[in-house]
Amino acid sequence: MSRPRTAPARLTLDAAFGIGSVHPRLYGSFVEHLGRCVYNGLYEPGHPDADQAGLRQDVLALIRELGVTTVRYPGGNFVSGYRWEDTVGPHEQRPVRLDLAWRSTETNRFGLGEFMDFCRKADIEPMMAVNLGTRGVEDAVRLLEYTNHPGGTQLSDQRIGHGAKEPYGIRMWCLGNEMDGPWQIGHKTAEEYGRLAAETARAMRMIQPDLELVACGSSGSDIATFGSWEATVLEATYDQVDYVSLHTYYEEIDGDRDSFLASAVDMEHFIESVVATCDHVRARLKTGKRINLSFDEWNVWYQKRPNPHPVGDWQEAPRLLEDNYSVTDAVVFGSLIIALLRHADRVTSASLAQLVNVIAPIMTEPGGPAWRQTTFFPFAQASRHGRGRVLRVEVDSPTYTTAKFGEVPLLHATAVSDDDTGAVTVFVVNRSQSRALPLEVDLHGVDAHSLTEHLVLADADPDARNTLDQPERVTPHSVTGTTVTDGVLRAELAPLSWNMIRLARRP
Repeated sequence: MSRPRTAPARLTLDAAFGIGSVHPRLYGSFVEHLGRCVYNGLYEPGHPDADQAGLRQDVLALIRELGVTTVRYPGGNFVSGYRWEDTVGPHEQRPVRLDLAWRSTETNRFGLGEFMDFCRKADIEPMMAVNLGTRGVEDAVRLLEYTNHPGGTQLSDQRIGHGAKEPYGIRMWCLGNEMDGPWQIGHKTAEEYGRLAAETARAMRMIQPDLELVACGSSGSDIATFGSWEATVLEATYDQVDYVSLHTYYEEIDGDRDSFLASAVDMEHFIESVVATCDHVRARLKTGKRINLSFDEWNVWYQKRPNPHPVGDWQEAPRLLEDNYSVTDAVVFGSLIIALLRHADRVTSASLAQLVNVIAPIMTEPGGPAWRQTTFFPFAQASRHGRGRVLRVEVDSPTYTTAKFGEVPLLHATAVSDDDTGAVTVFVVNRSQSRALPLEVDLHGVDAHSLTEHLVLADADPDARNTLDQPERVTPHSVTGTTVTDGVLRAELAPLSWNMIRLARRP
């Protein structure tokens, strides 16, 4: 029996019209001292696959396969109570502390040096956050001196004494985290935060002028202060910072899957609204400098679901936020990646939150295996093949009706051209839950007419997922029947699917 079909969708792209080049930092991630992201995730001394430093080699292998380029650390809410000096030096001298953000006990066995060792082994650029919740200017410059100054001062010599002769060379720094949120330790008004961030940035640049600094934007577009927060903060910090941050998470609520599948509509509106605010402040200040966006927390996160694991106060590395992602979640996740790529001219840094166990593409079991969640695959494919120049695409697609966003195209798409090789990769999502979507792509001026592969992530069961017992239940598979003839790509997109279609230059 054939699957039900809908009217075809058409996509037009032209090699002459681009949006912008993809910055490698777009494929970043996030490691916070939260739940089992670090302990029994990245770091598990005594595990059969752990190296001498306690890092799990099976996890490192999956991180390399995922293609992560940067990692934001150490938070997140955790950073607003972070005492970096507790995390360096001999393990036996590190104090055990209460982590107020997640009501957990922090042993500090994994600290700053261990994080930098992880970045080196995974070939990842570190993105460090400073504590502007319970601390401020002095702590930020002390941390910067410890990490980046070559030597000859108390703090840089302390780093050398701890075994790191060469400076860590951390270039990108977040000036706090979600300071607009009343849940944040040391929550501030926009005026309070703007002044503190500006003073912290000035002091840090006195040590190293070429740092790239991120000011806190809103914790979500539904926050009451959204828009006014960015305007006020940027008025105070514009000359001192390079980025403003955005955070957002999506989940299916009350069975409204149609709206959930259209989550990227909200994400793109969020991006475009923040860009407008940045450019408004730029005009007011009469400056030629342009602020870019660091979307340094994004993901699917089921915040309204109860935790299936019993957790008490002040546990070490409790099982928190361990969402198990379905095929549907992966399709939405892929659509969010498309949204980021479609704004690559301004979104030049992004961090998938988070990397291991905590709302993550990689899961582990203590003493046991590590495996890929469904969301692993869209990220890995985009990181590997979504490099180059994002092409502007024109979409003519059937629509469907959603409760939250009204009429929404069934097709969500972008394309990335590798101008060196001539290869073009098309990333497309079919949002229809029940109908296949015929697709025609007009390849104007594109010297890539040889189909390399068409991979799809889809399943007859939209709730199918990978688990400890079935770690490969859902994986991408090849699609047959996709053709390129006379400059037109023709394919059929399965219902509720993420698709990657790669084209190579004709021999």
